[in-house]
Formats: sequence, C-alpha cells, structure tokens
Amino acid sequence: MIKLRLKRFGKKREASFRLVAVNSTSRRDGHPLEELGFYNPRTKETRLDTEAIRTRLAQGAQPTGSVLTLLERGGLVEKTVRPSVLVGQKKQAEAREAAARQAAKEAAEAKAAEAAAAAEAAAAAEAAAAAEGEAEPAEA
Repeated sequence: MIKLRLKRFGKKREASFRLVAVNSTSRRDGHPLEELGFYNPRTKETRLDTEAIRTRLAQGAQPTGSVLTLLERGGLVEKTVRPSVLVGQKKQAEAREAAARQAAKEAAEAKAAEAAAAAEAAAAAEAAAAAEGEAEPAEA
C-alpha cells in the first residue's frame, strides 16, 4: 500500500518536512517513490504538487493524519470529520447533560429544603399564635 507521509529533514530542532509517497512498510526517512511537496511548521510555508498528489490519491494512496490536514488546508481533499472528533463531541455532550441533571437535582433539593423551612416557620408561627391566644384569655 502506498502512503502519503511527511519525511523529516533539516537541522536539529529546526525540522522541515517533505510530503512524499512511499511504500507503507518503508522507514520514515527512507527512499521515497515520489516527492509531492514541502511543509515548514515554523513558518507554516506549504508547497504542494497538486497534480501529482491527485494522481497518487486516485491510485489509492492513503494520507496520514498530518498529511490529510495539510491537504484539507490546501483544498485538495474535502474536509471530513474524523471519528475521534465525533467521540469527543459525544463525551462532551454527555458531560454537559450530566452537569445539567446534577444542577437540576441540586436546585430541586434546595427548593424542597426551602419549602420545608418555610412550612416549619409557618408551623412555629401558628404554635406561637396559639400560645398567645391561650395565654390572653387566661389573663383576662
């Protein structure tokens, strides 16, 4: 299988990459079948041989994740949503729903506690009023 991947070159800590077509079993910096472009991550400079890339993709070459991102930025490949993004979005939605449920539960508990306190205060006020009512006739 042919892969489109990045081949590292340049000085230490100043890497640049060539976009190459290689056999999937060959080493990262091994001999490529064809050089298809260039990418410098420090300056974000990208040069792509669009015709050669389209030809390789038509032949069934599989781009790696980083190469796919470069091709999407260059407009050679239609942007797709990767499965990992979908999984992450689903987890985030579940976390938001759980947080909303927890907040609703806490609000309900607080409201119930407030209602119980109000009922207790009303009962205490009735008891005090009843005590006053009983005390007044006894004094009279």
